[in-house]
Order: sequence, then structure tokens, then C-alpha cells
Amino acid sequence: MMRGEDDDGADERRTPHQRERAALGALAVVYREADAAYAPHTCPASGDCCQLAVTRRQPWLWRAEWLAIQRRLQRDGRVLPPAREDGACPLLDASGLRCSIYADRPLGCRTFFCDRIRGPARQPVEAMDALQRRMLQLSEALDGEAAEPKQILEWCEDARRVKPA
Repeated sequence: MMRGEDDDGADERRTPHQRERAALGALAVVYREADAAYAPHTCPASGDCCQLAVTRRQPWLWRAEWLAIQRRLQRDGRVLPPAREDGACPLLDASGLRCSIYADRPLGCRTFFCDRIRGPARQPVEAMDALQRRMLQLSEALDGEAAEPKQILEWCEDARRVKPA
């Protein structure tokens, strides 16, 4: 449930764990809808877009997306990999060609932000605008305020600075 959908303040009465579960469920729906919007398009799956130092572009992640990545790493019994010397996304596998969290990859990684996309001439701009608005609502429901997205490497740096208790 998104903030504003329930007039009785149910979001505020949820525990942080309940809000996280709800956010991750809503995020999964957004990801499915993004995948459907981009179904007519194809990607060469080269991993080129993951070479962040080369492209000088990074996907922007909302907190719920970062939470999904953390949960995925936990389920896999892994920790956040160290920064890569080549400046690529740290979530690439050792070969640098495949995403190690592909099923849980962020929205920006699902939308083929490289120039090698193939498919209809026009990308699904309206659908993506609507999904981004839902990501904002999801963030508000999760945190109680509109937290801004951050670039993936910034999330990684922040996580590495935090020492476990």
C-alpha cells in the first residue's frame, strides 16, 4: 500500500519491518511492470552498461531498491563486494559480463540506458514516468518522507562506511 491510499494512517502504524516487506512487495510489482514495458526491446547483454567508469553513467536507486539488493546478498550468503579496480559495478560477476543479482537488478538497469538497445524507435517514456512516480510514493511509504534516490556507487560507499554493531 502506498502512502496516501489509506486515510486512517495505517502506514504510520506499521513497524519498520512491515514497511520494508510492503515496500519490497510493491517494488517487485514495479519491476514486473518495467520489464513488461520494455518487453519489445532487447539488450545485447554485453555488460557494457555496467562499466560505470567507462560510460560515466550510473543507475539511480531508491532506498527500496538498495534494500532489495541487501536482502538478495543476505539470501545468497554474501556481503557487498569491494569496489572494482576497473570502476565497473561491484555487483558484476568476476568475469565482468553478468550481473550477480540479475533478478533483483535496479530499475535503471532494467531500462537499457545504453545506446545498444534494439526494438521500437520510441521507448516507453510515459510508462517509465508513471513507474518513477510510484517509486517516489514507495519511498515515502517506506521512510515517511520523500527520500531522494542516489547513484549505485554512492549507496555502496555509504554501506562500506557503516561498521556492523
